[in-house]
Amino acid sequence: MKYVRMNCPVRLSILLCGSTATCMVQIHSTLVREAIAQLYREGPWKLYRGVVPPLLVKTLQGTLLFGLQDTFMHQLSDVHFISPLLLPAFAGLGVGVVEALVFTPFERVQNVMQNSSNDCNLPTLRSVLSRFRSESLPSGFYRGLMPTMIRNAIGSCLYFGLKNPVQSMLWQQGLSPGASSFMSGVLNSMIISLPLYPLSVLVANIQAQVVGGPHGAWESGVMLWNSRQRSVALLYRGGSLVIFRSCLTWGITTAIYDSLERHTFKANNSK
Repeated sequence: MKYVRMNCPVRLSILLCGSTATCMVQIHSTLVREAIAQLYREGPWKLYRGVVPPLLVKTLQGTLLFGLQDTFMHQLSDVHFISPLLLPAFAGLGVGVVEALVFTPFERVQNVMQNSSNDCNLPTLRSVLSRFRSESLPSGFYRGLMPTMIRNAIGSCLYFGLKNPVQSMLWQQGLSPGASSFMSGVLNSMIISLPLYPLSVLVANIQAQVVGGPHGAWESGVMLWNSRQRSVALLYRGGSLVIFRSCLTWGITTAIYDSLERHTFKANNSK
């Protein structure tokens, strides 16, 4: 696999438009100020290149995650060897697997479109979709599925497993329910994003390639590590922006979900 050189341009549209998955800073090991300068030179058209997949993902992701979590919790509640305290985490594992199966094609298209080296050969969303339809699923829409599934399963397991305990702890410290929900999402996202960020970088680099290169996560990981000069600092370059965005996103998402859940509970009790 040919990884992008460190001095290649990077777009920030994913930072502005958002996605649960990755940012193009993960593909191009570029300084933030260089990325901003490149964004200014490219203009507004390139800013929103590849915006459709993350918009579709964001529209569907919250509903899928929280809806499936409740469904899996109900199904697993009859399994006697699973402790009630661990039930949300086990349900989160299943949620992460399903999330990867559903959203990997969106993330794949997004990463290809936001890799500047693909601009000439695949300039539009239609050209990317046409290219992938002509390939097998592992090479096309589902390239990088296994590391994506591992990342999502671990992330969802930790998020749902920590959500209520952290929220209860913050509420006991005197925070309001809304503030507790928001801070719970922020803290959980930070706890999850820091160790999983290198895996997200690996996923982004695997999925950004259109042709050639290895598909195996281990071989791809070795090549990525070598391309970043065997430096953890270079591997995490740009990570602060991605993690900050993730913290805000999940803080807001958690607060909105918990608020809707409280209002629904009150409405049902008032009947």
